[in-house]
Amino acid sequence: MRKIFLLGFVVTGLILVTEAIGYLEFNVTELDHIEELEYGVSKSISSFNPLMVGLTLITGAGAKGAVCLDGTLPGYHLHRGHGSGANSWLIQLEGGGWCDNIRNCVYRKKSRRGSSNYMEKQIQFTGILSDKAQANPDFFNWNRVKLRYCDGGSFSGDSQDKAAGLQFRGERIWRAAMDDLKAKGMQNAKQALLSGCSAGGLAVILRCDEFSNLFSRTTKVKCLSDAGFFLDTPDVSGGHTIRNLYNGVVQLQGVRNNLPHMCTDHLNPTSCFFPQNLISEMKTPLFIVNAAYDIWQVQSSLAPRSADPSGYWHECRLNHGRCTPAQILFLQGFRDQMLRAVSGFLNARKNGLFINSCFAHCQTERQDTWFADNSPVINKKAVATAVGDWYFDRAEVKLIDCPYPCDSSCHNLVFR
Repeated sequence: MRKIFLLGFVVTGLILVTEAIGYLEFNVTELDHIEELEYGVSKSISSFNPLMVGLTLITGAGAKGAVCLDGTLPGYHLHRGHGSGANSWLIQLEGGGWCDNIRNCVYRKKSRRGSSNYMEKQIQFTGILSDKAQANPDFFNWNRVKLRYCDGGSFSGDSQDKAAGLQFRGERIWRAAMDDLKAKGMQNAKQALLSGCSAGGLAVILRCDEFSNLFSRTTKVKCLSDAGFFLDTPDVSGGHTIRNLYNGVVQLQGVRNNLPHMCTDHLNPTSCFFPQNLISEMKTPLFIVNAAYDIWQVQSSLAPRSADPSGYWHECRLNHGRCTPAQILFLQGFRDQMLRAVSGFLNARKNGLFINSCFAHCQTERQDTWFADNSPVINKKAVATAVGDWYFDRAEVKLIDCPYPCDSSCHNLVFR
């Protein structure tokens, strides 16, 4: 395996350093930036000449009302496959949090997360999107697409707020993008994989069975959710930070009608925005990649500042090495909840799992965590190898790491 590893770099004003023990240190404490790390880090890896792929706007989307928060056209980045991968398609749904109220959404529409006017015209394809066999052995020559995220509702909303000039059209964007890609050859796919990171990973779970229905029965279709397994669990104060967030998204963006009916038939819409209430009923094979101590959830849903006014969790939430034994015990309880939530899911042979005991978030698009000499591993198997073995039925893959601090292969995120 070729070594693909970056020792130090600067990204959009952030100073990031990868230490030998696998830590990424940075001096930003704004929670919204955590999801952008996989994007920012990918932008900065230059040691192996990553592929640059241009932005394609979906010109027919406007007529379908499939627009970003500010009304601009949505878009994607497509790199064509070749050889044995010419008729195989990988769709990666971009992540980037959510907006759950008018104020947040108005702010968001003035960024690349809410308007194609601010999207990069070219982005690097690394990790699962790489075009290099040594960096992405199983999917390098597939047709690979990154669908940009500009609706703030995990590609699931369908409403508007005329007074605020906001369009919540995530579900229409999803359909318009799929229609456009089918016209460009995806309808003839022999193999297809829907993947996504974070809010995009949640969208994968929400849209997976729909994606499968786009193809003929002879097409091999599976789905991969990376860092999208957001748990419906109380925060450190006993409150419900993430449930309140999701309830705001579902209500504001008109998500209800676009949620899987097998869930909404017996649970309220907000509950059906949580993967733990969806995965056991999905028909399409699903692979879950998640850190047991997902750093976004630690900082944004478990121990946000709003739930910790005294600052007791401040040091721990920035650096797990500064957590007290009691705080580590709380985080071990979170891991236990995650494992219980996937227990039924694991009973189905078609599904796969890679839960490593790391303080990380999004591990499929970053080259160092996807496939490199020092990548995180469970039983000596990297994420890329695990996903490939599962997708191509080379092996049944249900990997669960031992509890922290046993795993020395982690690329943990630590805030200065």
